[in-house]
Amino acid sequence: MFRTGRVAVTALCALGLAAGCSSDDGEKPDTSNISITTMRGALLQAADVGPTWRAPEESADPDQLVSICGGTTAAPEVPPGGQVVASPLVDEGDKGAQTLEQIALVYADKASADAAMTGLKAIADQCQGNLSVAAVENDERNEPAYTETVQQQPLKQDNWAGFTVIRHKKYEASHPGSADTAVTVIQRTNVVLVDAYAIYQLNNASTGSQFDADWQKLVGTVVQRVG
Repeated sequence: MFRTGRVAVTALCALGLAAGCSSDDGEKPDTSNISITTMRGALLQAADVGPTWRAPEESADPDQLVSICGGTTAAPEVPPGGQVVASPLVDEGDKGAQTLEQIALVYADKASADAAMTGLKAIADQCQGNLSVAAVENDERNEPAYTETVQQQPLKQDNWAGFTVIRHKKYEASHPGSADTAVTVIQRTNVVLVDAYAIYQLNNASTGSQFDADWQKLVGTVVQRVG
């Protein structure tokens, strides 16, 4: 069985802003640097997403991002030179769980952010499209065997541009369940935003109908808050 603590799936009810793709209205993009204070205020807090969301009890490693490619691949280290602002959130209950990792990497200039973005894109370009992972059971982790599909797609919202890696994990038949993850990495001038939304479902092997809309809304809301 899954060892995920309490698990439950709830709607993303509190976000009032739609994601929306950027449109070319003829205006020149804003090329000014974004401050760390602005990014700290833009990242979503639990109350922004829904009443059952909260900050996780355990703190993440501040020197690591989230796994981009899934499977057994390690999470990449934070590209050097930037200041890190993070706001992780979880929603757990009886039928599933949701997690949201928001990490803003704020650099002194665009050139440094470009280098960080290039490194993260290189990692994504090496992701395998189909993975098969054996079951793991130990003191730290208990997870059934699963297969996972991984796809990368470009993403542009307002003056931000980058990519999203979409992963769908399906567990073996004796432990029915699934996990859908969207890892978005986008940049605007001196900031690289890493946003990872995941939804885990027990006894359900299909992708949730609102998954695509939800991850886009979560990313889009942060982007619009920056202005």
